Amino acid sequence: MANKMNVASVLAFEKKIVPSDGRMYGTTWDKRNEQPIPLALIEKSVRGTISNRPNKKDKEAFEKDPAKLDAKVENPNLQTVDVSALGTDQDTLKLHFTLKFLGGVETPSACNNAAFNQSYKAATRDYINREGFRELAKRYAVNIANARFLWRNRVGAENIEVHVSALNKGSEQTWVFDATKFSTRNFDFEDEQINSLAARIASVLSSDNDFLMLEITCFAKVGKAQEIYPSEELIPIKGKKEKGEKSKILYSVDGIAAVHSQKIGNALRTIDTWYPDFGDPENSVGPIAIEPYGSVTTLGRAFRHPTKDKKDFYTFFDKFARGGKLGRIEDEHYVMAVLVRGGVFGESDK
Repeated sequence: MANKMNVASVLAFEKKIVPSDGRMYGTTWDKRNEQPIPLALIEKSVRGTISNRPNKKDKEAFEKDPAKLDAKVENPNLQTVDVSALGTDQDTLKLHFTLKFLGGVETPSACNNAAFNQSYKAATRDYINREGFRELAKRYAVNIANARFLWRNRVGAENIEVHVSALNKGSEQTWVFDATKFSTRNFDFEDEQINSLAARIASVLSSDNDFLMLEITCFAKVGKAQEIYPSEELIPIKGKKEKGEKSKILYSVDGIAAVHSQKIGNALRTIDTWYPDFGDPENSVGPIAIEPYGSVTTLGRAFRHPTKDKKDFYTFFDKFARGGKLGRIEDEHYVMAVLVRGGVFGESDK
């Protein structure tokens, strides 16, 4: 247990990876560098069929009287949904966003304990002096190069090209990646351009207050008139849904189909291959996003359990920030990646 004199009950860190929303456009692969056309959302009404699993009451009713199922099937399942697609003369999706990396990881945005602040800064400076954020920066660079941020739009794309431009005045630089050459399952790439981009990112993350501003444009050849996938909005449940009420609402910015900045950020920080089950063919799901408990909401699972394996962020951080040594350098990488992610990590002083 930590000494009460070295407990920060107020402790917060600002995020150091700041993406914008990603706007989506349609174009053709051969003319992808020319003026694209913004993609809009389209409202569509469809007549679906009854396909949900019956509850216990319905199942018993169907067994006693099969005609009741026929009656349900005859009742149309009307749905109104948002969709978005390329035009009939377009075969390529263009996704455009900006991305900022910030320095200053060693300085919390809020900390109410001077002793803790001092020991934390000493631990962070030691990490920076030894590692310089090189491993994390390379992984962020790979996730830019492999276009992980396309999510579902990446599946089935014939060609994917990522253009990256550093916009900092006086240090402009550009990189172009063929995303199909880089796997989303590992980070073991020796590539001159990835190393160059990673060096810029590492330099900023290791700094006190520097920043790197990137403009990212990605082209994915998905096929003529194919559906594309913006982010989906969460619909608050307010009682029983009315028949015909929209059941899927997609995200748009200024009338342009778009991807949430949070979803882009989640893709960029999907670099955790250090959790206990990684490498286990039965339990591993490949790299997961950096989270304090290794949470993957789509699977309803925490891959870093605080009581089961004690590989969660708080177990490591409480030791690391007070000058203790972690068992592996990979655990230090993970702790620093969570700090880059940002969050509120105060500890009870009771």
